[in-house]
Amino acid sequence: MELKVFNIEGKEVGTVNLNDAIFGIEPNAHAMYLDVKAILANKRQGTHKTKQRNEVSGSTKKIKRQKGTGGARAGSIKSPTIVGGGRVFGPVPRDYNMKINKKVKLLARKSALSTKAKENAIVILQSIDFEQPKTKQIIELKKNLQIFDKKMLLVLNEFKNNVYLSTRNLTCSKVVTASQLNTYDILDAKVLAIEEGALAVLEQHLLKD
Repeated sequence: MELKVFNIEGKEVGTVNLNDAIFGIEPNAHAMYLDVKAILANKRQGTHKTKQRNEVSGSTKKIKRQKGTGGARAGSIKSPTIVGGGRVFGPVPRDYNMKINKKVKLLARKSALSTKAKENAIVILQSIDFEQPKTKQIIELKKNLQIFDKKMLLVLNEFKNNVYLSTRNLTCSKVVTASQLNTYDILDAKVLAIEEGALAVLEQHLLKD
Protein backbone atom coordinates (compact mmCIF):
# COMPACT_ATOMS: atom_id res chain seq x y z
CA MET A 1 0.00 0.00 0.00
CA GLU A 2 1.36 3.39 -1.03
CA LEU A 3 0.64 6.48 1.08
CA LYS A 4 1.61 10.11 0.80
CA VAL A 5 4.14 11.56 3.24
CA PHE A 6 3.39 14.96 4.77
CA ASN A 7 5.51 17.44 6.69
CA ILE A 8 4.27 19.24 9.81
CA GLU A 9 2.86 22.03 7.62
CA GLY A 10 0.56 19.49 5.95
CA LYS A 11 2.35 19.65 2.60
CA GLU A 12 3.02 16.51 0.57
CA VAL A 13 6.75 15.73 0.39
CA GLY A 14 6.78 12.23 -1.08
CA THR A 15 5.33 8.74 -0.85
CA VAL A 16 6.07 5.57 1.08
CA ASN A 17 5.09 1.92 0.63
CA LEU A 18 3.62 0.25 3.69
CA ASN A 19 4.62 -3.34 4.36
CA ASP A 20 1.68 -5.61 3.49
CA ALA A 21 2.82 -8.09 6.12
CA ILE A 22 1.88 -5.49 8.74
CA PHE A 23 -0.67 -3.18 7.13
CA GLY A 24 -2.25 -5.52 4.59
CA ILE A 25 -3.24 -8.71 6.39
CA GLU A 26 -6.78 -9.96 6.98
CA PRO A 27 -7.65 -8.64 10.46
CA ASN A 28 -8.26 -11.25 13.14
CA ALA A 29 -11.06 -9.91 15.32
CA HIS A 30 -10.68 -12.53 18.05
CA ALA A 31 -6.95 -11.87 18.46
CA MET A 32 -7.66 -8.15 18.83
CA TYR A 33 -10.39 -8.90 21.38
CA LEU A 34 -8.06 -11.06 23.48
CA ASP A 35 -5.25 -8.50 23.42
CA VAL A 36 -7.48 -5.54 24.29
CA LYS A 37 -9.09 -7.55 27.08
CA ALA A 38 -5.66 -8.41 28.52
CA ILE A 39 -4.40 -4.80 28.24
CA LEU A 40 -7.42 -3.40 30.09
CA ALA A 41 -7.33 -6.16 32.70
CA ASN A 42 -3.63 -5.60 33.39
CA LYS A 43 -4.31 -1.93 34.10
CA ARG A 44 -6.59 -2.82 37.03
CA GLN A 45 -5.06 -2.44 40.48
CA GLY A 46 -7.31 -5.00 42.11
CA THR A 47 -7.14 -3.25 45.49
CA HIS A 48 -10.91 -3.21 46.11
CA LYS A 49 -11.92 -4.43 49.56
CA THR A 50 -14.93 -4.52 51.88
CA LYS A 51 -15.06 -5.92 55.42
CA GLN A 52 -16.45 -9.38 56.08
CA ARG A 53 -18.38 -9.99 59.30
CA ASN A 54 -15.26 -11.26 61.04
CA GLU A 55 -13.47 -7.96 60.28
CA VAL A 56 -16.15 -5.53 61.48
CA SER A 57 -15.63 -3.88 64.87
CA GLY A 58 -18.41 -4.48 67.36
CA SER A 59 -19.59 -6.45 70.34
CA THR A 60 -20.06 -10.20 70.11
CA LYS A 61 -22.83 -10.08 72.69
CA LYS A 62 -26.10 -11.66 71.60
CA ILE A 63 -28.30 -8.66 70.82
CA LYS A 64 -31.67 -10.18 71.75
CA ARG A 65 -33.14 -13.36 73.12
CA GLN A 66 -33.52 -16.38 70.89
CA LYS A 67 -37.28 -16.86 71.13
CA GLY A 68 -40.39 -14.92 71.88
CA THR A 69 -39.64 -11.76 69.89
CA GLY A 70 -41.68 -12.69 66.84
CA GLY A 71 -38.69 -12.05 64.58
CA ALA A 72 -35.76 -13.94 63.21
CA ARG A 73 -32.87 -15.01 65.39
CA ALA A 74 -29.99 -12.52 65.59
CA GLY A 75 -26.73 -13.53 67.14
CA SER A 76 -24.35 -10.62 66.52
CA ILE A 77 -24.32 -6.93 65.68
CA LYS A 78 -21.78 -7.84 62.97
CA SER A 79 -24.43 -9.74 61.03
CA PRO A 80 -24.72 -8.69 57.35
CA THR A 81 -28.47 -8.21 57.83
CA ILE A 82 -27.87 -5.38 60.31
CA VAL A 83 -26.80 -1.85 59.33
CA GLY A 84 -23.09 -1.51 60.01
CA GLY A 85 -22.50 -5.23 59.78
CA GLY A 86 -20.15 -7.06 57.46
CA ARG A 87 -20.78 -7.58 53.78
CA VAL A 88 -21.58 -10.98 52.32
CA PHE A 89 -19.18 -12.11 49.59
CA GLY A 90 -17.74 -8.61 49.22
CA PRO A 91 -14.80 -7.78 46.92
CA VAL A 92 -11.33 -8.73 48.10
CA PRO A 93 -7.90 -7.80 46.65
CA ARG A 94 -7.03 -9.90 43.63
CA ASP A 95 -4.73 -9.96 40.62
CA TYR A 96 -6.51 -9.34 37.32
CA ASN A 97 -3.44 -9.90 35.15
CA MET A 98 -4.02 -11.93 32.00
CA LYS A 99 -1.38 -13.57 29.88
CA ILE A 100 -1.69 -14.25 26.17
CA ASN A 101 0.78 -15.76 23.75
CA LYS A 102 3.32 -13.49 22.04
CA LYS A 103 2.18 -14.62 18.60
CA VAL A 104 -1.40 -13.64 19.44
CA LYS A 105 -0.19 -10.18 20.54
CA LEU A 106 1.73 -9.73 17.30
CA LEU A 107 -1.26 -10.86 15.25
CA ALA A 108 -3.53 -8.50 17.18
CA ARG A 109 -1.30 -5.46 16.57
CA LYS A 110 -0.92 -6.24 12.89
CA SER A 111 -4.66 -6.79 12.62
CA ALA A 112 -5.34 -3.43 14.28
CA LEU A 113 -2.91 -1.63 11.94
CA SER A 114 -4.42 -3.37 8.92
CA THR A 115 -7.88 -2.31 10.09
CA LYS A 116 -6.79 1.34 10.22
CA ALA A 117 -5.16 1.01 6.81
CA LYS A 118 -8.40 -0.32 5.31
CA GLU A 119 -10.28 2.59 6.89
CA ASN A 120 -7.78 5.08 5.36
CA ALA A 121 -7.09 6.27 8.90
CA ILE A 122 -3.29 6.40 8.64
CA VAL A 123 -1.23 9.53 7.97
CA ILE A 124 2.54 9.35 7.43
CA LEU A 125 4.65 12.24 8.72
CA GLN A 126 8.10 13.01 7.36
CA SER A 127 9.49 13.89 10.80
CA ILE A 128 8.32 15.79 13.84
CA ASP A 129 10.11 17.54 16.66
CA PHE A 130 9.74 20.84 18.48
CA GLU A 131 12.31 23.23 19.93
CA GLN A 132 9.96 24.01 22.82
CA PRO A 133 6.96 22.18 24.26
CA LYS A 134 3.81 24.03 23.21
CA THR A 135 0.31 22.60 22.95
CA LYS A 136 -0.45 25.05 20.16
CA GLN A 137 2.01 23.23 17.88
CA ILE A 138 0.07 19.97 18.08
CA ILE A 139 -3.18 21.83 17.45
CA GLU A 140 -1.67 23.44 14.35
CA LEU A 141 -0.35 20.05 13.20
CA LYS A 142 -3.81 18.50 13.42
CA LYS A 143 -5.32 21.43 11.55
CA ASN A 144 -2.69 21.14 8.82
CA LEU A 145 -3.40 17.42 8.46
CA GLN A 146 -7.17 18.10 8.48
CA ILE A 147 -7.77 15.83 11.46
CA PHE A 148 -8.47 18.49 14.08
CA ASP A 149 -11.81 16.97 15.11
CA LYS A 150 -10.49 13.40 15.39
CA LYS A 151 -8.69 11.52 18.15
CA MET A 152 -5.07 11.15 17.05
CA LEU A 153 -2.40 8.67 18.04
CA LEU A 154 1.03 10.02 17.16
CA VAL A 155 3.58 7.23 16.68
CA LEU A 156 7.23 8.31 16.91
CA ASN A 157 10.37 6.35 16.05
CA GLU A 158 11.89 7.38 19.40
CA PHE A 159 10.84 9.30 22.48
CA LYS A 160 10.85 13.08 22.00
CA ASN A 161 10.16 14.94 25.20
CA ASN A 162 9.00 18.21 23.66
CA VAL A 163 6.46 16.43 21.47
CA TYR A 164 5.19 14.44 24.46
CA LEU A 165 4.86 17.57 26.64
CA SER A 166 3.07 19.42 23.82
CA THR A 167 0.45 16.67 23.63
CA ARG A 168 -0.02 15.98 27.34
CA ASN A 169 -2.78 18.55 27.87
CA LEU A 170 -4.92 17.34 24.95
CA THR A 171 -7.47 14.62 25.65
CA CYS A 172 -7.92 13.90 21.95
CA SER A 173 -4.23 13.28 21.21
CA LYS A 174 -1.69 10.79 22.50
CA VAL A 175 1.99 10.14 21.78
CA VAL A 176 3.69 6.73 21.87
CA THR A 177 6.88 5.31 20.43
CA ALA A 178 6.66 2.58 17.83
CA SER A 179 8.14 0.05 20.24
CA GLN A 180 5.39 0.80 22.81
CA LEU A 181 2.48 0.63 20.39
CA ASN A 182 -0.33 -1.67 21.52
CA THR A 183 -3.62 -2.88 20.11
CA TYR A 184 -5.85 -0.86 22.44
CA ASP A 185 -4.20 2.48 21.59
CA ILE A 186 -4.46 1.74 17.87
CA LEU A 187 -8.16 0.88 17.99
CA ASP A 188 -8.98 3.68 20.43
CA ALA A 189 -7.70 6.36 18.03
CA LYS A 190 -9.58 7.58 14.97
CA VAL A 191 -6.38 8.48 13.09
CA LEU A 192 -2.83 7.15 13.32
CA ALA A 193 -0.16 9.75 12.53
CA ILE A 194 2.98 7.68 12.06
CA GLU A 195 6.43 9.19 11.72
CA GLU A 196 8.17 7.82 8.62
CA GLY A 197 11.13 6.63 10.68
CA ALA A 198 8.78 4.64 12.93
CA LEU A 199 7.86 2.27 10.09
CA ALA A 200 11.23 0.55 10.30
CA VAL A 201 10.82 0.15 14.07
CA LEU A 202 7.39 -1.40 13.57
CA GLU A 203 8.82 -3.88 11.09
CA GLN A 204 11.56 -4.77 13.54
CA HIS A 205 9.08 -5.49 16.35
CA LEU A 206 6.16 -7.00 14.41
CA LEU A 207 7.95 -9.22 11.90
CA LYS A 208 9.59 -11.51 14.39
CA ASP A 209 10.01 -15.18 13.57
